[in-house]
Amino acid sequence: MTTLTDVLGAGDDLLVAFPAHPSEIRIGYARVSTAGQKLDRQLDALTAAQCRRIFSDKKSGKNDARPELKACHAFLQPGDTLVVPSLDRYGRSLQDLVNMVAALRERGIGFTSLHERLDTTTPGGRLIFHVFAALAEFIRELIVQGTHEGLAAARARGRVGGRPTVVTDELLRAARDMLPNPQNSIETIAGLLGVSVGTLYNHIPDLKELRVSRIPAQLDRRV
Repeated sequence: MTTLTDVLGAGDDLLVAFPAHPSEIRIGYARVSTAGQKLDRQLDALTAAQCRRIFSDKKSGKNDARPELKACHAFLQPGDTLVVPSLDRYGRSLQDLVNMVAALRERGIGFTSLHERLDTTTPGGRLIFHVFAALAEFIRELIVQGTHEGLAAARARGRVGGRPTVVTDELLRAARDMLPNPQNSIETIAGLLGVSVGTLYNHIPDLKELRVSRIPAQLDRRV
């Protein structure tokens, strides 16, 4: 399972700014959930933030098919800074946000969220990111712990496997968090969460992509 050390790196220094050598190039990303919503306010904010180019999607945050986000990540170069209007326009979940910002950091790319005033070139912004990472790990551990307890209770009642009748968003998020880790087999993840392997394949269309890399599918650099 991915841990805080996996995300941030051993011996990570809270005071190290990223990007270390900023290019002063700011690239924006905006998103609305439906085609009927307007991007104008987000685009105005990103333009005011002096973004040289802006990518935008009209997709739900729960939808993995965000082509403009993938194009945005491919366009970014070391030293650039990705700017978003707010955190909820970028990540589908807290864990997703942490993973993507960590992957940007590995590429030497900065991150700024205008609404939350989070800027990885400042000590305060980097500290907030570390707090987010710690919170994401804490939430994931709670989910896993609750799953273990649920399975134990089900076995105590004589139910084998304890498979839930409904696949919840929390269960799918836990599966997505564990899938990129090559140490977790699909069978192990399914057993831990109390579902069948087929259920994971049915509810996670990009499951195979998640198994290929520790980086979320929308950060695939092979575009």
